[in-house]
Order: sequence, then C-alpha cells, then structure tokens
Amino acid sequence: MASDTFTLEVVTPERAVVREPVAEMQLPGREGYLGILPGHTPLLTELGIGTLSYRKGNQTVYVAIAGGFAEVLSGRVLVLADAAQRADEIDEVRARTAVADAEKVLSSGASNASTDWDAVLQSLARAQTWLDVATHGGAVSRPAH
Repeated sequence: MASDTFTLEVVTPERAVVREPVAEMQLPGREGYLGILPGHTPLLTELGIGTLSYRKGNQTVYVAIAGGFAEVLSGRVLVLADAAQRADEIDEVRARTAVADAEKVLSSGASNASTDWDAVLQSLARAQTWLDVATHGGAVSRPAH
C-alpha cells in the first residue's frame, strides 16, 4: 500500500530548514515549478529562485528558496538550497528595503555602465520572493482536497 505522505527535507549550507512528512509540495525548478506527490518518479533538478510550498494536513506552508538542487526519491524529497527561509523567519521590512533598493538601481537605467544588470535582476527576484513568502505569514489554512 502506498503512503499518502513523504518526508521533505530542506537544508542550506548553514542549517536544516524543514524536516517533516508532507502530503504534497511545489518547488521552483530552474525551468519552472514542479509539483510533487507521494510516489513521484525519482528525479534530480536544479532549483531557481521562488517559493517552495507544501501541504501538511490542512495547512500550506511557504519557504523562500534561492538556488541549489532537489532530489526526489521514493518516500523522500531532499532540497539542497543555496538559501532558504520559512515565512515566519523572514524580516518583512528588510525584504521590502531590498526590493526598493534593487528597483532603484534598475530605474537608474543606463546611467551606470559598470552595473551588473544580471546580478541586480537576481537580487530583485530573490528579494521579491522573500517578501512574497513573508506576506503569507508562515501557514495558511485551506481545505484539504
């Protein structure tokens, strides 16, 4: 009989962020979002910047993720993220400031030829993700399907 949950582990080089049984999850792959349910085919994927979400009971929990890899195995998903934070850990004011700072650099346009535009866009994407996740407040109740 197949299990209706799998173990999700999210770790960064500094710490373990999540380790718990979940019913489903979505994660930001490099080329788009992936949905994972129990019994998913094994895979290895590169992560992008975005929101990892998972369902545990009737709650959806949100985690901001930036870079790394995810490995899906039988009964387990291991996320090795370059950076990750749960919604309840994110400083919303700091995230808003980082978004505003990146937007200010972008709005300066071509006035500074030495600007690394790819790095600025990456910073903006990361800051916006952290802000989006922070506004979810950690967990939001919703009916289970």
